[in-house]
Amino acid sequence: MAISSISRNSPPPVVPEVVSYHRTELAVILALYGRMVAAGEWRDYGISALRDVAVFSVFRHTAEHPLYRIEKRPKLAKRQGQYAVVGMDGRILKRGRDLKAVLSVLERKLIRAVSG
Repeated sequence: MAISSISRNSPPPVVPEVVSYHRTELAVILALYGRMVAAGEWRDYGISALRDVAVFSVFRHTAEHPLYRIEKRPKLAKRQGQYAVVGMDGRILKRGRDLKAVLSVLERKLIRAVSG
């Protein structure tokens, strides 16, 4: 007879939570992504869902570093805001609580790409 090391009264093992984007958040991000692809600025993207952060990375070419990272960090929601746009060099371009407002820093780049 095998003896189990887990008793019947012990709680189930804790599975680490994963931060991910909600469907409505992805719709906002993908709408911007589609406009930037149509303008010829962006070509590829990647999504990472990690324990503390969800990252939407934007690439000009598949085999390079991301141009921008759109990050969601729920632990910062009550401080600086849970959304941030991070540039290729690691600088935070904009941070806040409203995703559309944070993405406005990238919208300005779209206006320049279309008009110029």
